[in-house]
Amino acid sequence: MTLFTKIINGEIPGKILYQDDLCAVIQDINPQAPVHVLLVPKKEIPSMNHVAAEDRDILGHLMLKVPEIAKQLGIAEGGYRLVVNTNADAGQTVPHIHIHILGGRAMHWPPG
Repeated sequence: MTLFTKIINGEIPGKILYQDDLCAVIQDINPQAPVHVLLVPKKEIPSMNHVAAEDRDILGHLMLKVPEIAKQLGIAEGGYRLVVNTNADAGQTVPHIHIHILGGRAMHWPPG
């Protein structure tokens, strides 16, 4: 069981801002922007390299939730960035896919 599943299940503390039957939004504990949340599927998928055709509905659900969450957080109009890290070289530290939603300030490119 991953850290995110334990937070979603209430086994360890974490600030859950939203959840439904397929996903949850968790406040990032090390924010990199004024607004930084994690959109996490409840199904444990270790990384994007493990996504299968059967996950199509879950991934679609996550993408449809992003603009709703951004609007609720007040960052939809100004803009926001989505980040999905895959494996260690990309900075993935929890083996459970999740989408970082960052906003509330100007983002620079390249992200590095």
